[in-house]
Amino acid sequence: MIDRSSEIPVLEARSLRLVSPSLAAALGVPDFANELGLEPARSAGVLLLDGLGAELLSQHADDAPVLSRLASRHRNLSAGFPATTSTSVTALGTGLHAGEHGIIGYTFRAGTSDAPVLNTLRWCAHATKGHPDLRDVIVPETVQPRPTVFERVAAHGVAVYRIVPSDHHGSGLSRAVLRGAGHDLAADSLTQLADGIKTATNTPGRSLTYGYYGGIDLAGHIFGPGSPEWRAQLREVDATVARIAEELGTDTLLTIVADHGMIDTGDDRIDIDTEPDLAAQLVEIGGEPRVRHLHTVAGSAGDVLDTWRAVAGERAWIVSREEAISAGWFGPTMSEPFRQRLGDVIVAARDNWTFVRSVAEPMETALRGHHGSWTPREQLVPLIQIRA
Repeated sequence: MIDRSSEIPVLEARSLRLVSPSLAAALGVPDFANELGLEPARSAGVLLLDGLGAELLSQHADDAPVLSRLASRHRNLSAGFPATTSTSVTALGTGLHAGEHGIIGYTFRAGTSDAPVLNTLRWCAHATKGHPDLRDVIVPETVQPRPTVFERVAAHGVAVYRIVPSDHHGSGLSRAVLRGAGHDLAADSLTQLADGIKTATNTPGRSLTYGYYGGIDLAGHIFGPGSPEWRAQLREVDATVARIAEELGTDTLLTIVADHGMIDTGDDRIDIDTEPDLAAQLVEIGGEPRVRHLHTVAGSAGDVLDTWRAVAGERAWIVSREEAISAGWFGPTMSEPFRQRLGDVIVAARDNWTFVRSVAEPMETALRGHHGSWTPREQLVPLIQIRA
């Protein structure tokens, strides 16, 4: 078997982290770079359609004629690494690479060697029963301490709207990476999402809006991207975007992006929990099935790296922490406090492979769709612009 693990992917410069700073610059807020070249506007916003990768949108253009037509006018973006919601939302919220903001994945070790692996979507100890709330123990504003774009623009008198599901309000991730909104509107349905964007963009004065919808991602995880259930979600979203476009306030620029694409992984999987050789000398496992962070027994990182490359080198890019940092996987710099969040060994799946944990992660193991790694199907996301 050929060991392809030495072929190291490269992070693309044109990525999601440029969106919010470019919108802030389009609003005329100082100290922001408009690297995407967005036109000036009175009101600006970003709508995140979770899981709607560019390749999936192109493949199912007939189900989304509005989105497909708009997407064809602009170059795609890359999600950044890993291509997962927590990291991508933080890139939108801060305008920074993962190595600068520190939200390096879906789950990661958030403190010292005895700290639990943090599930950033639930803000609880990962793979534990009951999902105990850790917001008072692992403080979100400490886990991600950098100022958000929303805080910075609000300081210049821009009204900031956050239009998200009601259970996102006050969540650990929202506190960590989306703080700064003066106006929180609930969006527990597509109708509420459209109503919220209409309200935000039609209110007089300058405004910056962040909106989120997760139905496409949920259908993809459970039923698979491209499934009938997924396509039904896409059709509903497309109709909603058509309505939103008609109701935008005067002099508004709305961008629509995704946080990642998705792969239908099928049966191409390795179960770490049933492979003693792969589980040996590991003290913690972070990440998710497409990207794993392996924390090793002291002094054993080299042995673990060799073992994983021998067993799975054809199925993943398998690198040491230092190799990942040197290759810029998490951006050009890695803030020192965040280095320990990375595994001693990092595994990024190729093709359709996943590295599941059937015992520790039965829910994630049962999912059909996954994302996180370097393939174009996961990395490429649309950049859609609607101008009113």
